[in-house]
Amino acid sequence: MKTIHNAKFSLGRVVATPGALEALADAEEEAANYLQRHAIGDWGDLSVEDLEENTLSLEQGYRLLSAYHLKDLTKIWIITEADRSATTILLPSEY
Repeated sequence: MKTIHNAKFSLGRVVATPGALEALADAEEEAANYLQRHAIGDWGDLSVEDLEENTLSLEQGYRLLSAYHLKDLTKIWIITEADRSATTILLPSEY
C-alpha cells in the first residue's frame, strides 16, 4: 500500500478477514480507499459517542474504530489496535 499523506497515526500491519475481502470484491471496491479515510481521521458512519471515543483514543493511544458502508450498503469496520501494530478490516458480524 502506498504512503498515506496526512495520516494521524500508523496503521501498522494491515490485514482483512475473508468476509471483508469478499464484501469488498462483491461491491467492486478497494480497501485502500477506506484505509485512507480511516488513517486521516474520517471515521465514517459512527455514533456521536463513538466519534468522541475516537477523539480520546487518538489522544491517549487507545484502539480506533471506523465504520463504512460500501456501495452495496454492506457495513465494514476498520480497527487499529491501541499499540498501532495492526489494523484489521472486518465485517461487524466477524468481531
